[in-house]
Amino acid sequence: MGAQLRVVRQRIRSTKAIAKITRAQELIASSRIVKAQARMQAAQPYAREITNAVSALISHNPHVTHPLLTEQAGTPRRAAVVLVTSDGGFCGGFNANVLREGQALRGLLEEQEIEPVTYVCGGKGVTWHRFRNLPIEESWTGFSNKPSYGDAEQVGQTLVDAFSRPNDEGGVDEIHVVFTEFVSMLTQRAVVHRILPLQVEESEAEAPSEVVADYDFEPTPQQVLDKLLPNYVESRLWAMFLQSAASEWAAKRRAMKSATDNANDLISDLTREANQARQAEITQEISEIVGGADALAEANAGSE
Repeated sequence: MGAQLRVVRQRIRSTKAIAKITRAQELIASSRIVKAQARMQAAQPYAREITNAVSALISHNPHVTHPLLTEQAGTPRRAAVVLVTSDGGFCGGFNANVLREGQALRGLLEEQEIEPVTYVCGGKGVTWHRFRNLPIEESWTGFSNKPSYGDAEQVGQTLVDAFSRPNDEGGVDEIHVVFTEFVSMLTQRAVVHRILPLQVEESEAEAPSEVVADYDFEPTPQQVLDKLLPNYVESRLWAMFLQSAASEWAAKRRAMKSATDNANDLISDLTREANQARQAEITQEISEIVGGADALAEANAGSE
């Protein structure tokens, strides 16, 4: 009985140590998610303005064409699938949801007889593919929880270069990004966005409620578009990376809170088990003492 009590107490100490770690991770994630949200919101004006500039250029110069705006002739043959995962763990189903959505997208492309080409951001996604011997065209790691514009620029240049090359030279006809969209502190969902080629929609514009900026493009709209569209793609990627980072911290906070709560529940159960074992040990000792006293009293009475 004493050995059982020692084992239970050792488990209580181990569980309390784990609870301290998970609680610390929860507090860290709670502080980091606020900064991640602030960075995500700070990037929105830039993304909005560059989108307005691209829209204005295309609207006022409908004759201007660009490879990033043009669908490839015929049926697409190869499509890039960019998976945005995390570098670290302790974030629940964050990576599993992205990888599951990526697998579904690859299956859909294969049904359409389009060859998927995989690009992976994040160490967890790279490990997952290498463990299953799945091919990876290129990968990037080390910036999942705090991406910079330079990281988006590096990825964007690689993707634009692949889109600009013919299929025979390793190019792709479409680029899809699978990432986790940040909806709220409690809701994050894995989504798929096609970023290339850009979809240009013609519609009748409503009367604007505010003054619309008037853009002058120099030296020519075509040359401006050559410079602006790659930056537009990079800004889209950066916004996705920032949303993924905020979602990662939110998922980590939720997972660590759940782990802390489970550890506290286990400590309560183990404490109750330890008290029962201790009470049973005390009861057994009292029974042995009483039994010994009765036996001694009977022995003394028989000798008399």
